[in-house]
Amino acid sequence: MTAYMDRKDLSNTIIDAARAREIADGVRRVLDRIAAAESAAGRDAGSVRLLAATKTRDVGEIMAAIDAGVRMIGENRPQEVVAKADGLRAGCAERGFLLGAAAADGGDGAVADSARPHIPFHLIGQLQSNKIGKVLPAVDAIESVDSIDLAEKIARRAVARGIEVGVLLEVNESGEASKSGCDPSVAVALARRIGTLGGLRLQGLMTVGAHVDDERTIRAGFAHLRRTRDQILASGAPGTCDCRELSMGMTQDMELAIAEGATIVRVGTAIFGERAYK
Repeated sequence: MTAYMDRKDLSNTIIDAARAREIADGVRRVLDRIAAAESAAGRDAGSVRLLAATKTRDVGEIMAAIDAGVRMIGENRPQEVVAKADGLRAGCAERGFLLGAAAADGGDGAVADSARPHIPFHLIGQLQSNKIGKVLPAVDAIESVDSIDLAEKIARRAVARGIEVGVLLEVNESGEASKSGCDPSVAVALARRIGTLGGLRLQGLMTVGAHVDDERTIRAGFAHLRRTRDQILASGAPGTCDCRELSMGMTQDMELAIAEGATIVRVGTAIFGERAYK
């Protein structure tokens, strides 16, 4: 268990009005930034979806973001998925939403009501193989798949549960040793192998922008990911026809990512403020 989980009750559902307004203001500012970046890039309005990155945020904070218009959430750590899943599922149900994997079976084994809006729940941080079973009941997509070994292990668990799990292939476009992700040179071949696995649906690619001040360098990584996605789609390989998402761009570089084709931006700080815990 991470240290901050001993100091903060992540399952807490209570939030005061001032904090809820602060989060709502953050959501509105981010949505305005996305709309402006779409327009500047000549892209259709609504072509980029906002994923709220909710690391260290409790259920009450996350529900405040959903109340303000967030329609996709992502957790970095499996431990947080487990700590928050029940509260988030209940809070979403109260509002008429289906959360994450609950949308596949109605959350209780019943057939889901397709008329109820679905809020995707993604794992966006690293996943150890011994935690796969903990996150599959809650999340409907894992964005941090960076090896065929991990993909195969997720696939086996998914098949055993009789479900299909969305995955994004994480690519280390910056080449920074501190970042996870497969090498860009093997991304196409790896995506094609993932596409052959039962229990998985390859939905796209993910990357973290280079941690530098040079905008050209940051944009080059995003542009390369887009070209890689296009190459995968053009291959026509089995299981790759849904590989359309480009999850790239965060608080500090979302406009650059949108200019280069992002379909999902993962934003935490600009919504919730600086984290008290890391």
